[in-house]
Amino acid sequence: MAAGRTAGRAGTGAYGWRYDSGRVCLDLVATAEPPPGGRGRLDGAVPLGRWLLGAGLLPPGTPLAGIDARWVRSFTELRDGIGRLVRAELDGRQAPAALERVNALAAGAPPGIRAVRNDAGVLVRAPIPEPECAALLAAVARDAVELLTDQEARARLRRCEGDRCRRVYLDTSRGRRRRWCSSEVCGNRERVARHRRRTALTEA
Repeated sequence: MAAGRTAGRAGTGAYGWRYDSGRVCLDLVATAEPPPGGRGRLDGAVPLGRWLLGAGLLPPGTPLAGIDARWVRSFTELRDGIGRLVRAELDGRQAPAALERVNALAAGAPPGIRAVRNDAGVLVRAPIPEPECAALLAAVARDAVELLTDQEARARLRRCEGDRCRRVYLDTSRGRRRRWCSSEVCGNRERVARHRRRTALTEA
């Protein structure tokens, strides 16, 4: 469902979400960690709608008026369940309740898609006239199931080594040496801190 999204782009407006975890299910988990100085939590219908658009789960032009507090609760519960499941996998633990919930949601049918031509004659995904919460939950839950049952992909799961960052990402680097969820964010923060330590030692 999210194949058409642009990896690494920011979210809409002040929310500042990043979509660079490598999978849409991990991008959802990342919304539990708001960026410094910005809003990142799915704390209402408007931010949830913007996240769904930014993640590529809804095509541009899809009406968002039907998104309500029930949607927010459902996506928050799914986000927390996937987060528990992924971190348990990284720790070599089991999270049976989270697994059962994710499996139940993944059993649903994801949204149907249809291609139309835009004004330039290019094929694009058509807006979904009446998006359904259950179908979108199924799309994200299926992504989590596919990730965790793919041995190669699962082996690439990493925790960010950045200070105070809890993001989990898929390491797609050639040598599997990626240390941070983002070299531009956590990696740069670490380089700045390292430079300051060296400067302080030199001055001392």
